[in-house]
Amino acid sequence: MSDLSDTSLHDGAEPASVAASTSPAAERDTWPAVWRGYRGRCPKCGSGPVLRGYLKVRDHCPVCREELHHHRADDGPAYLTILIVGHIMAPGLLWVFTTWRPEPLILMTIFLVGCIGLSLYLLPRLKGAIVGFQWARGMHGFAAPR
Repeated sequence: MSDLSDTSLHDGAEPASVAASTSPAAERDTWPAVWRGYRGRCPKCGSGPVLRGYLKVRDHCPVCREELHHHRADDGPAYLTILIVGHIMAPGLLWVFTTWRPEPLILMTIFLVGCIGLSLYLLPRLKGAIVGFQWARGMHGFAAPR
């Protein structure tokens, strides 16, 4: 006769041993992987480069051979870049305009250069961070082999 006194299997929850073996994200720390990706490094080893060019993600890490082609960053880095640049530049624009009242052409030139520069700086870093996040969470094929 089976032991029906174990209620942990009847409440819909998996035993801890099964949950740990099927959840690769539990073994991977999210924030270190995101930080490594932000720095342009492999989310697994932190040594190899994650990007091959400006925005092209490598198929695998040249150091630890971790496959990186599973990523699905898509428009995420661009969206986050616009969000961050907008939240930095809009209050800055308002503050500069109300404080010094510069000529509109000078104001536009300064903030246009600032927006482009900040966007070009953040875009590859945020792409690496998103790849690191996906790797840490086991998303889109980054799950550990069973």
